[in-house]
Amino acid sequence: MPRFKDQAICVRHIDWSESSQIVALLTQEHGKVRGLAKGSKRMSPGIVARFSGGVELLTGGQVVATTRPTTDLATITEWDLQQPNYHLHENLSAQRLALYAADIVNAILADHDPHTEVFTAMHVFLERLAEPDHHPSTLLRFHWSILQNCGYRPQLDEDVVAGGPLERSNVYRFDPHRGGFTGAGADASSSAWGVRHQTVEVLRRTAEGKVDGSTEVIDRANRLLCVYLRAILDRQLPTMAHVLNSNRGL
Repeated sequence: MPRFKDQAICVRHIDWSESSQIVALLTQEHGKVRGLAKGSKRMSPGIVARFSGGVELLTGGQVVATTRPTTDLATITEWDLQQPNYHLHENLSAQRLALYAADIVNAILADHDPHTEVFTAMHVFLERLAEPDHHPSTLLRFHWSILQNCGYRPQLDEDVVAGGPLERSNVYRFDPHRGGFTGAGADASSSAWGVRHQTVEVLRRTAEGKVDGSTEVIDRANRLLCVYLRAILDRQLPTMAHVLNSNRGL
């Protein structure tokens, strides 16, 4: 029964009983870990010392857990709260975006598959949500990091239908099944989406580590990557509605 200690962020939790929780934790070195925190909601001094009063969604801390080969659920024995992220309770948009990010991480990662870069991206994302004016660019950085580190980085420079370099155009088409762009007149699949060239340019700068552009264009890029994630997952997560604003284009 391997026992480990790791930094973690709570991305899902449900009440298992009046005193216990089942949680999904994104850990730094052990990937996504689902576990039972038995007795974590009790308020006796000994339990509070071990669980900081319970494991709350979107908080970060240090976890101690034991895994068993006979069950999918780890046994969570300690939780030391270190990042309460109080700012997420003070701004509705920040809270919605944080819940969206937690849903994405929980859905796209397999259990016990280490992704240190994804943990770092999630940690930084939650911290930067304290700055409401930067929410669009903060979300775009998070989107790009998740897609890149999970193996779904969009192809930005090669025509995924015709082959060769992607020729400049005012309008492109994004093919989610091929994971990239093609010219507007190319024979893309019927599920491809029209995308303006400004959106593609913002994605190229994001890939270089420079997230800049108007809020409108960055919002379009975020909607595109959200729809791409929806295609990858083959389902729409409830929290995607906050990002998509479906009446707007890409």
